[in-house]
Amino acid sequence: MAKLYSEKKITETQINLNPKEETVSFLLNYSKALSVIHCNNLKFEALQN
Repeated sequence: MAKLYSEKKITETQINLNPKEETVSFLLNYSKALSVIHCNNLKFEALQN
């Protein structure tokens, strides 16, 4: 009988995903510094440092 690989089993590590405070802070600061400029049909991404 074929084994079904499509069935996902939830493990304890998948349930308790808690990011570090440093990671959250980094992502928030990065998103605040990111600027997207729309010019005609083009998009330019600039990181304001």
